[in-house]
Amino acid sequence: MVGRNDRCPCGSGKKYKKCCESKEVVEVKDMHIEELERILQNFYESYPVRKDIPEYTELANKWKSSLQIAINEEMIEAIVLDEFFFHYRTDIWTGYLDKVSKKQMRSSILNVLETWRKPRIFIGEVIQVDSEYLILKSIFGNETIELRRESEKPVSLGANVYCFILPDGTSISNRFLAVSSLIFFPVDHQEVFKNFAKQYELESDKTLDTYWKDNSVLFWKNLGEDGFEGGEFTEFETGVLDHVMDFLEKNDRESDELLEMVEDYLVELQPNARKEVAIAAGAIRFGIDEGYFNPLDLTLKEIAEWFEVSTSSMNKYHKELMEYKGTKS
Repeated sequence: MVGRNDRCPCGSGKKYKKCCESKEVVEVKDMHIEELERILQNFYESYPVRKDIPEYTELANKWKSSLQIAINEEMIEAIVLDEFFFHYRTDIWTGYLDKVSKKQMRSSILNVLETWRKPRIFIGEVIQVDSEYLILKSIFGNETIELRRESEKPVSLGANVYCFILPDGTSISNRFLAVSSLIFFPVDHQEVFKNFAKQYELESDKTLDTYWKDNSVLFWKNLGEDGFEGGEFTEFETGVLDHVMDFLEKNDRESDELLEMVEDYLVELQPNARKEVAIAAGAIRFGIDEGYFNPLDLTLKEIAEWFEVSTSSMNKYHKELMEYKGTKS
């Protein structure tokens, strides 16, 4: 066994603790995370079993009937699946954990699974974005958690988040992972969340779990009536993207790369523009300069006129996009 102060066996000449020890710790951590994620994935691939499907379908149809067309059907089914497992048929989840635990040899994984027996609902606001975790503040009090990021896609500060959470297996008590449905809400639906939290304060005799179970359908209904359709972009952001796509289509061009860059820019920087078309014009000039689509036989003035904005407005957002791309390099 290599001691921490011994020469590292890799031959670097450094002490083991200054060289490969940290790499091995990272590798063990990554393996740990991968195994936990695999356990979660296997659950959703295996359940509900045939005998439980009628009960789930009945619950899903009840939600669909109550929400009508407020929320799209696919999203309702995903939301209700987590509700079914973690609020109605908790025995399915705990039974699965018991089954997995019997086959598990690693004590570190067993210890984590023991903390997983009661997933809980979390609805909060993004107050900070780090490389591995989102810092979220609950709308129901002062609780702040770190939620492991599922991708490197930008996330808007101030956006709200819904999910069921579980401890993420690290030694830090307020670090969690989302069980399945991790849903982000554009910032233009914040009033729904504020009102829902205020109503909970008025029903202080109830636990959060009970309050949510009694009012979950109403929560989603209110979001649907507020215009939420399941998308991740605000109405303004959607307008910008629609103008960019319309220009590309009418000029027989396409560029997924440009659209992805504009999406990230809108979400991460939240540009403060009066007109959607000003950002769209800047995005098209940016796309031309970066070679994201085949050149156009249009001058910069003609592009600005196409969007009915000034060239100075177009150039402002072109510059912002150039600078934003630079931060990503």
